[in-house]
Amino acid sequence: TIDEATDAISRHLRATVVQPLVAVSLQQPALTQQIVGERVVGPDGSIRLGVYGSVYVTGLTIAEATVAIEEQLSEHFSDVKVSVDVFGYNSKVFYLITEGAGFGDQVIRLPITGNDTVLDAVASIGGLSQVAGSKIWISRPAPHGVGCDQVLPVDWEAITTAANTCTNYQIMPGDRLFVSQDRIFALGSLLGRLLNPIERIFGFGLLGSQAINSTNNLGLFN
Repeated sequence: TIDEATDAISRHLRATVVQPLVAVSLQQPALTQQIVGERVVGPDGSIRLGVYGSVYVTGLTIAEATVAIEEQLSEHFSDVKVSVDVFGYNSKVFYLITEGAGFGDQVIRLPITGNDTVLDAVASIGGLSQVAGSKIWISRPAPHGVGCDQVLPVDWEAITTAANTCTNYQIMPGDRLFVSQDRIFALGSLLGRLLNPIERIFGFGLLGSQAINSTNNLGLFN
């Protein structure tokens, strides 16, 4: 023990030192491994604790993960106290989908940080574009084998102008935040695509007519 080691060292030093003062402390127990530092959650949802095994933490809160780790380490240590925090949410994402009013939809893949809301998601892309409509909603996939998907309507005006947080939902992993297109812009884009070929035909016809008239005029002058 530490006391026995202190006494043994003192007896040895008394042969050459008068009244030696010895202090002995245990820096690290034998056959132990440091577990300080970052731990990556593996594909199986567990974190590795080296020689002390692994702990399943997927789906647990920080408090629950702390308890689980302390229980695992209590098999090797007494009076275990563990401090746990999340360094990064790297594997969980959500999708922000915006209709392009005829110019193609945009899909942005964003990482989950743990506290994202609808307002945070829109702010991450610099706000809504000029072709965005007033209808916004979250499509939330249901857990595997459980019920149906959820559709959560978002009142964007209430969130921004009235500071109403009722529909400023927290974003969950796998969510699709969908921003509809402005119908007027979409209609204008559709009409433009329909009329553009006709305008080209009329343009070529007008150009040909002008060329013929110019040729005739030149012939008359000659």
